[in-house]
Amino acid sequence: MIRLRGVRKTYGKVTALDGLELDVREGEFFCLLGPSGAGKTTTLKTVAGLEIPDAGTVELGGADMLGVEPYDRGVAMCFESYALYPHKSAYDNLASPLRSPRHRLPAAQARERIGEVAELLGISALLDRPVGRLSNGQRQRVALGRVLVRPARAFLLDEPLSHLDAKLRQQMRAELKAIGAVRRTTTLYVTHDSVEALALGDRIGVIRDGRIVQTGTREEIWYRPYDTEVARAFGRPRINLLPGAITADGGFRSADGKVDLPIRADAPVGTEVLIGVRPRDLALGEGPGHELTGTVYVTEVLGRSVEVTVRLGEQHLSLVAPRGEASGLGPDDPVRLSVRPENLLLFEADRPERPGRRIGQ
Repeated sequence: MIRLRGVRKTYGKVTALDGLELDVREGEFFCLLGPSGAGKTTTLKTVAGLEIPDAGTVELGGADMLGVEPYDRGVAMCFESYALYPHKSAYDNLASPLRSPRHRLPAAQARERIGEVAELLGISALLDRPVGRLSNGQRQRVALGRVLVRPARAFLLDEPLSHLDAKLRQQMRAELKAIGAVRRTTTLYVTHDSVEALALGDRIGVIRDGRIVQTGTREEIWYRPYDTEVARAFGRPRINLLPGAITADGGFRSADGKVDLPIRADAPVGTEVLIGVRPRDLALGEGPGHELTGTVYVTEVLGRSVEVTVRLGEQHLSLVAPRGEASGLGPDDPVRLSVRPENLLLFEADRPERPGRRIGQ
């Protein structure tokens, strides 16, 4: 449905998009994840026709969009900055697309449609209020509603939940997922939040410095991250990375010699590698996996669970344990950890362009 090939966009000496390649399938909810300045918003504006690329092509539904005006592209975009009419009511902002020549509806149908969307977004009680008197979170929901109220070939959503509180953000993620499942409208959703990307995306694209570095399902991104930066972007707490080398028996030994893991790597002896282990793949106490011993460095209560940072020689490993298992642990207490070697990720330290691989696959 959406295809970008070799798209380049610069602003003076700043390169926002650098040969970007992107495919979003018909009816897909595609999440574009990256940090600030990676080129996410510029990608959306280029698809919408608000920015003209310096090079490359943009296609919608197989048609080249070169020279096609934004209003003829059939897409609806929600801006992070809201782009609302501050002197108008929330109702009039929602109604504005339905009063345009292209999407005009009879007044009764428009009211019904606006009522459905307002109820979905939890803003029914706000419809008569001027937008200028709404909170940032309320404005954001009005901006999102203005997109959802009109028919479109594709929705382009620029961080539409970033100004909501945590509880409402979680609720709205579920609502957006339901909307995507029911309507099957192609959606390109931009976010810097990996939790949102994992929760919402049929597929995820990771963008960095104006290029897509990896595209895949949540399972592909999680178990086969392109590099350590992608691995760090997903999962809270962040993945543990241990530097070391391959031993004669194909195992792993950390750089300080304090951690040995039986990974059976197919690599020459002495190859410098990074072992990645996600905190939730580590467990306190004895278990069916390989055991490590260390001392507690610090603990942090996370509701029903506890994040425990363990010192193993010069290395620190973070893990998440049930609160009952970690209760009473304090600094310098000795602990045992168990880890299943098949859950580890292996990265070549001197070849960051090579994707990591799950050792158990």
